[in-house]
Amino acid sequence: MMRPQLLEEAVRDGLPEPQRTRSMIVILLGIAVAVLDGTIVNLALPGIAQELQASPSAAIWVINAYQIATLVMLLPLAALGDKVGYRRVYLVGMTLFTVSSVVATFSNSLTTLILARALQGMGAAGIMSVNSALVRLTYPAAELGRNIAKNSMVVAASSVAGPSVAAAILSVASWPWLFALNVPLGLLVLALGMKSLPHNVSKGSGVRFSPLDVGLNVLMFSLFFIGADGLGVGEGSAHGAPVVAWGLLAAGVLVGVFYMQRQRRQAVPLFPVDLLRIPVFALSMCTSVMAFCAQMLAYIALPFLLLDVYGRSHVQAGLLITAWPLAIVVMAPVAGRLIGRYPDGALGGVGLGLMASGLAALALLPQDPSNIDMAWRMALCGMGFGLFQSPNNHTIVSSPPPHRSGAASGMLGTARLTGQTLGAVVLAIVFGIWSPHSATGPVIALWLAAACASLAAVFSTLRLREGPLGAAQTQATHT
Repeated sequence: MMRPQLLEEAVRDGLPEPQRTRSMIVILLGIAVAVLDGTIVNLALPGIAQELQASPSAAIWVINAYQIATLVMLLPLAALGDKVGYRRVYLVGMTLFTVSSVVATFSNSLTTLILARALQGMGAAGIMSVNSALVRLTYPAAELGRNIAKNSMVVAASSVAGPSVAAAILSVASWPWLFALNVPLGLLVLALGMKSLPHNVSKGSGVRFSPLDVGLNVLMFSLFFIGADGLGVGEGSAHGAPVVAWGLLAAGVLVGVFYMQRQRRQAVPLFPVDLLRIPVFALSMCTSVMAFCAQMLAYIALPFLLLDVYGRSHVQAGLLITAWPLAIVVMAPVAGRLIGRYPDGALGGVGLGLMASGLAALALLPQDPSNIDMAWRMALCGMGFGLFQSPNNHTIVSSPPPHRSGAASGMLGTARLTGQTLGAVVLAIVFGIWSPHSATGPVIALWLAAACASLAAVFSTLRLREGPLGAAQTQATHT
């Protein structure tokens, strides 16, 4: 097995040109389509339910099946990438994603469509789980920060582009085309990927795939996600959260406690608790979870505030909220250029401080604000989030030893989805106490979002004690 020092040199060199550029195109196209498909169906859901003669509560599983399958398979497939190669996991994931898109296109029943979406989610997990690990193998260390920023920008843009892309497609075609367009794109990515994606520097990380551990990972995240989804933030939430949903959340926590106890006893665990022993990595994960929790709190609370309290139309509300992701897209390349010049912890701390300030400013909106009053506050939140995300992702990807890059890549997606789920749970509690249709509920949610962003800023700043890259990182890389 290659010595750690040689491993690090191989990772630092990256791929030669033009293979490097082709590899990054494949990586960005893959993550864009995987993230985009998480939200692209939302707008078409009423039409799907009507055409397939399904109830709205049953049709929602077209979305849930994709999200749950992605979440529960991220870490197992990331560990598999460490073991058999990130390139192989990525290409198999893209193949499954493409084939399941064909099945979804020709689905004539809700059951078939839900099964196809679950397979799509598993394919997306294969793409997302090794995404950042492939970026690390593609570029030398000196260029990693800028290209992690490109990756972060594509993820941010894709995560909010779903409704817009769906609207454009549905204006000229029926809902099956939402899935049919994945097929030529998937075939293109596969053709390019087989020629250009890098091979692992080293394989065989020592992960032992126990069916029990994989089952516990699936069960823990499934229970937590379904419980959070059952709480909801819609009309019925003000009358109290369902007992069953709280029971599922509690069961997920209990399964998680047992699962973590098992993982701590393993040298190379499926859930990477070994990486969480690296202080800079653990602080970066806490930063990410709390930042995405703040983002989810705000994203769901803001439509209630704009529509019900300030009387904006759906179109006006959508345009105002768009200022947030647009600011992320503008700030991401700027953050990429700052990586390496300033510590990631400092950049993240400043960015999250700006985000917290923007959220507090939204909570303090006057009774009759103008569109400009709201738009600049949204943009401030987006600028702060954009300044935080790329440096934070850079630390998460670069701090573990090279042979655990897959696990670190899987944790990126896991942190995002965990933070978003946590934000939904907190918001359900808030809207269960205060009505979402009056100013009090959304404003309290925004103050809580500001508090979460401030806590994330504290976690980010604490990384400065570990040095620019973290003393623990250096030790782990050469162990």
